[in-house]
Amino acid sequence: MAIAQLSHPIRIRKAYKGPIFPSQISDQEESLATVKKLFATCISCITYLRGLFPESSYGDRHLEDLNLKILREDKSSPGSELIIKWIQGCFDALERGYLHMAILTLYPNPKEPEKVTEIYQFKFKYTNEGITMDFDSSNTSIESGTKRGHIKKASILLLRKLYMLMQNLGPLPNDVVLTMKLHYYNAVTPDYYQPPGFKHGVNSHVVLFEGEPVNLQVGVVSTGFHNMKLKVITEAARVSDLEDNLFQENSVSEVAPQAPDGDEEEEGSSNQVPRRSIELSQQSSESARKRRKVSEPLRRIVLGEETR
Repeated sequence: MAIAQLSHPIRIRKAYKGPIFPSQISDQEESLATVKKLFATCISCITYLRGLFPESSYGDRHLEDLNLKILREDKSSPGSELIIKWIQGCFDALERGYLHMAILTLYPNPKEPEKVTEIYQFKFKYTNEGITMDFDSSNTSIESGTKRGHIKKASILLLRKLYMLMQNLGPLPNDVVLTMKLHYYNAVTPDYYQPPGFKHGVNSHVVLFEGEPVNLQVGVVSTGFHNMKLKVITEAARVSDLEDNLFQENSVSEVAPQAPDGDEEEEGSSNQVPRRSIELSQQSSESARKRRKVSEPLRRIVLGEETR
């Protein structure tokens, strides 16, 4: 498979030269490199702690007391090579300033992709140095993210919370399908654009859970040039052991609507979401004009018990 080409020092590997996360960002290039590292580290963490790929698909990096497992080329694991290609496609869209969200989804039945088990949503914003904007629901300014030490601390905190969450999630089904959808900023993204490893995707999509879904806020990192926010959506019963609602923005019985198709409906909205379902697109005729361009992988990753 084409991912064997990762030997041209794979962009993930290249991104990890030097310190994993700097204490301070001085320009847009450093900011982009940091966001790439954080995104790739999160994807690696999720796939490793959910047991999706074999040990041979990961290399070791250390960050304070965290032993990070980072995806690497593994010809014996086509699935891990494929997800590396997805990450490279996200890197391409990030470099161009096109990527709005990357949504990693796990579901048990290949014939019913709308019935999901877990959703990992990465949301990106692009800013100019010194400009503040409301990014998370508490209306916290991103400006503090550029101060010395804040970026590294925020990155470590996000990873610690992600590790804690992964260790408290219930087991996945024996068979599971992994896919990723990319949503773009329409104003700057050409209609023809598709990153490597992706094709045109369907915009409107409703996802269903077997149990009641809960929205878990993992963290946000702001550099002054880029912002990355991670949230996880899964069934409330599968995370019942988490202490003090550490990750929850909303109560277990309501989930803030996810709105990839527009920024009008932000986190913290008072709108209710029907039990066991989450609307991932706006359906009104007015919002149809604003629907975001979406990509999906050329191939999904189908994992059976024997491959995990």
